[in-house]
Amino acid sequence: MCGICGALNFHPRLSIDRHSLEAMNRQIVHRGPDDDGFYLDGNVGLAMRRLSIIDLRTGHQPLSNEDDSIWIVFNGEIYNHADLRKGLEQKGHRYRTHSDTETIIHLYEEYGRDCVKHLRGMFAFAIWDSNRRVLLIARDRLGIKPLYYLHTKQHLLFSSEIKALLAYPGIHPEFNRNSLPEYLAFGYLSGPETMFAGIKKLPPGHVLEADESGQIDIQQYWDVPQGGQVEHHSRNYYVRNYQEMLREAVGSHLMSDVPLGVFLSGGIDSSLVAALMTRIRNEPIETFSVGYDDEKYSELPYARMVATHIRSLHHEVKVSRQDFFAYLPKLIWHEDEPLAWPSSVPLYFVARLASERVKVVLTGEGSDETLAGYMRYVWTIWNMRIGPTYRAILPASVRAYICGEISDTGRLKATARRRLEHTFLGRDLTSWESLYFDNFYSAFAQTDQQDLLLDHVSPEKGSAYTNSMAFWEHSKGDLLERMLYTDIKTYLVELCMKQDQMSMAASIESRVPFLDHLLVEFAARIPTRFKTRGFRGKLILKEGAGGLLPDTIIHRKKMGFPTPMNNWLLGPQLNLIEEMLLDARATKRALFNPEALRRLFAEHRARYRDHGDKIWRLLNLELWHRIFVDGEAIVNFPKSLT
Repeated sequence: MCGICGALNFHPRLSIDRHSLEAMNRQIVHRGPDDDGFYLDGNVGLAMRRLSIIDLRTGHQPLSNEDDSIWIVFNGEIYNHADLRKGLEQKGHRYRTHSDTETIIHLYEEYGRDCVKHLRGMFAFAIWDSNRRVLLIARDRLGIKPLYYLHTKQHLLFSSEIKALLAYPGIHPEFNRNSLPEYLAFGYLSGPETMFAGIKKLPPGHVLEADESGQIDIQQYWDVPQGGQVEHHSRNYYVRNYQEMLREAVGSHLMSDVPLGVFLSGGIDSSLVAALMTRIRNEPIETFSVGYDDEKYSELPYARMVATHIRSLHHEVKVSRQDFFAYLPKLIWHEDEPLAWPSSVPLYFVARLASERVKVVLTGEGSDETLAGYMRYVWTIWNMRIGPTYRAILPASVRAYICGEISDTGRLKATARRRLEHTFLGRDLTSWESLYFDNFYSAFAQTDQQDLLLDHVSPEKGSAYTNSMAFWEHSKGDLLERMLYTDIKTYLVELCMKQDQMSMAASIESRVPFLDHLLVEFAARIPTRFKTRGFRGKLILKEGAGGLLPDTIIHRKKMGFPTPMNNWLLGPQLNLIEEMLLDARATKRALFNPEALRRLFAEHRARYRDHGDKIWRLLNLELWHRIFVDGEAIVNFPKSLT
């Protein structure tokens, strides 16, 4: 595990300056505090920071092939590298190390850019081929590892984190205003764009090849299987095979020369990973959990129950309101973009706790998006089943009246209003954007944005959902299959980025066995009827967990890593945030209607509407502007936020 960065100048005689490369590399020291490395050859430069996990003695990077004609910097883990090595050695390739990094080099020699198709793991890497004079950068299938790039007429820059690109001479941060509608809706951007103008993400499952003429070629090498022929197997077949494949994935993810642990939330996903890891290792493992003093928002009791059940060495940390807001600017700096969800903050705290004991943690990320674990899936299915009958029975005028009462009446409390708005009673069933994206994802729906944004920044109709709708339109299969595909290509990618950036902020590596691509491919072939029943999801996983976990854990209601934001946003904290968003510095950005902001805070303060998600989006955007665009040091923030 490490951080990587580099540059290719398109003018062959314009050499890369080592000091410029060092400036980039210094920005990602937290990703690899154990070692660094550089390769410079005229107009190309590669650099890395290393967190030593495998082959501690000889795994230094950048690494080359036998004749030094091909060089690589690599971030991630290749879990099948030992098996690949046997075949490569039989073909005549000679190894100098025991690292998985060297296997990628020899695969490239053998297969070129198709080397990625042989890899099983999480990865982002860059290969310089001095014979062909091309730079190849690649990202793993699910987007577990991040990779950003900046392509100009003069050069191609790449890095594990955006801040390293900004450290290159002549690069100045500029807000990508076109990203605003999608950010306000989702809190993240689901396409290749970022919040920075000109800086892009290499999409998951893609490779990019650049030559010295300045041309780049981006190609997709993997996609989630979809719309295939239905397999006619019994439910037990899927339960048995998924459980066996998950056990194998967890086992492969234990590859390490340093101590490992598990992020344990107390939900079924992380609990099952911890239980399987315990059985495989046949010894107590280290588990780490985070929570709050308010038990209503804390999953610590469930995590303790699992820790007791598997007899782990358990560790906990609690996050206070003061710590939450004090660390928020620092974590926005680490994530490079505004935090999509408050859960990033406690994730950092549990990562920091774990870093005191281990260098690698396994997590439960990924099963909800592959096995239909979120309530929004079943709610949407039921809305689509019952909604048409409701529309057929009641006249449009009556439906409009009911919808208006839900939206505007003062007789409903914020919680009841929000729940009813999730149903066909408060939604336009003729618009998929309203029924699904506005309903379950958006802080600011497209109609909300029209009131919030000033005229010169008002988005075009539908622009907030352009990227997500592109994946939706590309998806195939039944309704659930299409929702899962869209989430895997959008929502899950952001979750992976959060997991990576927050763990690397604490200099530890996180691994996600549920996102082993063979397991994901198998899950995609499981028929819908075996994934959900009624208002229950993840049936395959829950049935397979029997005997490994207590029934209380298997069947408990999903909490989803909550934070006490509603409580924290009803006191003096709310006043501080409102003052920040309406001060001269913020209003000078000329993005938002001040009256709309005042109205939003007034409604939230009166508990007429729950605008917590909206306030979170606005606060993060303003802090991001101050840190990256204005260049304000993060040490200046705690006093103004807590």
